Amino acid sequence: MQPASIVLLLVIFFTIIILANAIRILREYERGVVFRLGRLAPNSGVRGPGLILLIPIIDKMVRVSLRTVVLDVPPQDIITQDNVSIKVNAVVYFRVIHPQKAIVEVENYLFATSQISQTTLRSVLGQSELDDLLSQREKINHKLQQIIDANTEPWGIKVSNVEVKQIDLPQEMQRAMAKQAEAERERRSKVIAAEGEFQASQRLADAAKVLSMEPSALTLRYLQTLREIATENNSTTIFPVPIDLVKPFMDAADAARKSK
Repeated sequence: MQPASIVLLLVIFFTIIILANAIRILREYERGVVFRLGRLAPNSGVRGPGLILLIPIIDKMVRVSLRTVVLDVPPQDIITQDNVSIKVNAVVYFRVIHPQKAIVEVENYLFATSQISQTTLRSVLGQSELDDLLSQREKINHKLQQIIDANTEPWGIKVSNVEVKQIDLPQEMQRAMAKQAEAERERRSKVIAAEGEFQASQRLADAAKVLSMEPSALTLRYLQTLREIATENNSTTIFPVPIDLVKPFMDAADAARKSK
């Protein structure tokens, strides 16, 4: 092989190597932070998406994804303000909005966000009572989101949402809460029954007043009761006798006793 051919092959080989190191393709959700001789390249050093041309050996690029990251916070042992030991885990939704800060300001933004999320979860829930954790979940989630977002903002990260997923209670506390709920339901049932008795007594008192003003209404009520009894297959029929029928005899008996 002639020397000219060898030189040509070497030139082609090195050209391919240089192009391979100089050309980068970034997806729509990716950005590249370019360092030129160790410093951020001009225009904040952020490139992409699409075709990126780098200066071989001089430029170095770090890929950063702009998609939302779902970070699972592992269960944390927490003692609430009312001295109840619980285990709580959560999930954090965040995304990188300033790629250059995420690379320059912190060594590993994923690990750093995970650690600040765990610390904030223990701190905030440790200052809350158990009843608040169970009943005011949305308020606590919003407070966690604000604190974590404020701490990660210098790193170019935006925390969009924080959700407390599960609260594990001790068995003793679960039994105590079950007893409390049962007692509360029993109390409500007794209150409802007493309220029904009170309303029924009021209606009976009103009915008695109406019947006392109209004696004939009481007779009609007797007849209606007799009709209801007669519709059933009873061998014995009870016929209510109005008091007005026996009242003259009772008055006569009282007068005879007084005359004696």
